Amino acid sequence: MKKIKIVMTSSLFLLIAPNAFAMLKALNTAASGMAAQEVHVNTISHNIANVNTVGYKKQRAESEDLLYETVIEAGARSSDDSRYNVGLQVGSGSRIVAVRKELTQGDPQMTKNPYDLMVNGDGFFGIELPNGQIRYTRDGAFNVDSTGTLVSKNGYKVLPGITLPPATVSLTISESGVVEAFIQNQVEPINVGQIPVFTFINPVGLRAMGANLYGQSQSSGQPIQQVAGESNAGVIMQGALEASNVSIMTEMTELIRAQRAYEMNSKVMGVADQMLQTVNNIR
Repeated sequence: MKKIKIVMTSSLFLLIAPNAFAMLKALNTAASGMAAQEVHVNTISHNIANVNTVGYKKQRAESEDLLYETVIEAGARSSDDSRYNVGLQVGSGSRIVAVRKELTQGDPQMTKNPYDLMVNGDGFFGIELPNGQIRYTRDGAFNVDSTGTLVSKNGYKVLPGITLPPATVSLTISESGVVEAFIQNQVEPINVGQIPVFTFINPVGLRAMGANLYGQSQSSGQPIQQVAGESNAGVIMQGALEASNVSIMTEMTELIRAQRAYEMNSKVMGVADQMLQTVNNIR
């Protein structure tokens, strides 16, 4: 009788242990899904927060499945003269691997302000920070400072450094970026410079720096300074700003989808916990 009891206990252990291990794995898998959906929700909330930010480019979280446990290899022998046609692999969840910027162009907003500029097409304006570093932006809400220099909202100089004469009464900026200032009591305008457009081989790889600025990265490649309207560079529109390319309808749809996915993963975690509790209560 004692020997039989040991065998039964051993069998019970073999029955319970794999199930408990599977439930622990289900908990981790569901937790990874919840973490991934949390990033989706954070990304969507960031997009919605910037729906009215000039030149903002929406972001999209991208996920991938995690490693698999191979229980049975496809093509492995099932007997002496047959093989498994389909293998058995158990996944371990998902994770976020990238938050991609979608660089589709936003709608133009006509302002009639001569200092408001928009790149209609590909490319960025160049901005020089006080420390000499160069940043890039689609936000063309510019103005002039006390010295007549064309600057961004934060007071950063717009490349290549356009300074208007003191007696300037108006200015025109052509589609190629040529800036001409009309001086008081003069008929002919004065050419004060040309605003370039910077393009990148992989603009999605630019690093978001905040303040509507992007920084160069190893993924984006080197900036290519071009004349607006030439090659693949967009033209410059004066008196217009580029609106955010965020669609509220799309973001709300994605938000509901992410919320439902989060709820389902949390429900899976609850079910796995209940099953693990049942296994643990077996006498």
